[in-house]
Amino acid sequence: MSVFHPFRFISKIEIEACALDICCQIQAKSKNQLQLPLEASRIAEFLDLDIVWDTIPDDEQGIIAARILPLEKLIEINENIPQLRGGFGESTIAHEIGHWVLHIDTTEVERYIRLQNKGLDVQVKPLLCRSGDNLAGIEWQAQYFAGCLLMPQHILTKLKQKKDLTKWQHLYQMAEELGVTISNLTTRLQDLGWIHLDSNSRQIQLTRNNPSITR
Repeated sequence: MSVFHPFRFISKIEIEACALDICCQIQAKSKNQLQLPLEASRIAEFLDLDIVWDTIPDDEQGIIAARILPLEKLIEINENIPQLRGGFGESTIAHEIGHWVLHIDTTEVERYIRLQNKGLDVQVKPLLCRSGDNLAGIEWQAQYFAGCLLMPQHILTKLKQKKDLTKWQHLYQMAEELGVTISNLTTRLQDLGWIHLDSNSRQIQLTRNNPSITR
């Protein structure tokens, strides 16, 4: 049995809309502005997902960074991977939330839970994420969702008003305010088309898509 949607192309705008809609729902329910940094665990709680840090044994394919147990509505993060703490940890949780929102059929999850409660031995495989996964297909989609969730475009627009996006010092300040890694932030800004980062020189240039540039 499976609760996973068949793979399909999902555009960036659709992924961003899904992430923003969740933030809007949380804000409407709490009647308070979301505070920075956005806590991925709070967003998971809103979606009725539990998060635990635990030892996840390796399998025949190697190290597992995290996994989702759909019928338990549980996200497990491998506590034996130290780099998953801090900003990476928030990104990992947000990544798993992306899988839950984009790739898991929650209607089927609820149906199988009802069947389990009636005594039927329903088995559903977990969704596994590996620390070295190539960001293609559903992994890219979940990672893009994570960036949109933790760094909404409208919040970035406000944060950058008094920042120079070509200066690393200012980018590190923004990353700290957002509670993400500098890699998360620069990837997000490049995805938005606001900056171009030269991988060799590490120099940053504003792009023509950057709303700060007057045309």
